[in-house]
Amino acid sequence: MGAGKWLILLAGGLVLLFLGFRLGRGSRPSVPAEVGASVAAAGSAAADRLGAEPDRALAIGNDAPRVADDVRIAIVIDDLGRSLSTLRELQALAVELTYSVLPYETRTQEVVAHLRQGRLEILCHLPMEALGLADPGPGALTRAMSPRELRQATRAALNAVPGSLGVNNHMGSFLSADRAAMTAILGVLGNRNLYFLDSRTSPDTVGYTIARELGLPATERQVFLDGDRDPAAITEQFHRLVTLARDRGSAVAIGHPYPETLDILRREIPRAVDAGVRFVRLSELVDDA
Repeated sequence: MGAGKWLILLAGGLVLLFLGFRLGRGSRPSVPAEVGASVAAAGSAAADRLGAEPDRALAIGNDAPRVADDVRIAIVIDDLGRSLSTLRELQALAVELTYSVLPYETRTQEVVAHLRQGRLEILCHLPMEALGLADPGPGALTRAMSPRELRQATRAALNAVPGSLGVNNHMGSFLSADRAAMTAILGVLGNRNLYFLDSRTSPDTVGYTIARELGLPATERQVFLDGDRDPAAITEQFHRLVTLARDRGSAVAIGHPYPETLDILRREIPRAVDAGVRFVRLSELVDDA
């Protein structure tokens, strides 16, 4: 065999040895560049989804954002003393409320007994003279009374609502602006260690100011829930209450046992609770003397 053929055979053998070596090491077929880019992109997208889904879930939960910690609302229900069934509807709301009872209504004694048995927070809803022709009802305190008569009438009203922790005015847009009259009335509360809620039925009221001057625990109403009994208006006032409480840390509202008010409270209170609002007795929010 000539030298040329030997060289060809030798070269072929070297090629076979080289290929065998590569196969012995388990070499893999190459992957086209566009396929590799597609796989890499898919992996990146999967990674993005894994990072984004918890954020997306959080955003869904935040559709109804929780309020800041320890946001408190006290709702006072005025004008009680006429019905026991109303009390049961209020208690069915399953949150703390404060119950303000008129001293001389037809079922005042039964209402007070029911509230005391349930260890619920009671106010004496003290009737006071209003501006114009509005009638505050029996036992109303008026500007025509002397300081002595005002004190006697206040004591009588408190005795008619035993167990009261405090007082708020029923009407009183006229009397609550009289410093001398309010000083006489609030002096009785001070002697009995009671607190005062200024219902603020008039922008000219001096009730809260004098209560603090006398060293009484006191607070003021910020929201009337149902000055307008239209359900849309009550809903708007409730939302205003929650917003105010969120901004201030707490807020006080007054409402009445109207069917419209009860319907709105049944719907809105659970939503507020779910958002983190805590409903408390009014005594938790009065300023300490």
